[in-house]
Amino acid sequence: MKGSKIAYKPVGLALGAVSGVVAGGVFKQVWKKLGHEEDAPDATDEERTWREVLSAAVLQGAIFAGVKAAVDRGGAAATRRLTGTWPG
Repeated sequence: MKGSKIAYKPVGLALGAVSGVVAGGVFKQVWKKLGHEEDAPDATDEERTWREVLSAAVLQGAIFAGVKAAVDRGGAAATRRLTGTWPG
């Protein structure tokens, strides 16, 4: 394993935690903008329809994946600028 990859591990973990928090906030805002006044439904929420539950899950997954990819890519690019090597 390359030294830059080992050194990047703690940075990658921290960025992962940050991206999770950011993605959660983005999802809540998008869910409200779509006209939902309540929090997103849980899969076991008996009062919600299949459509609501699955729509919320798909949207949340897409937002999380996009934010995580952007944060990971930005972190790797910043690492290359600082160290001269790509961490992956």
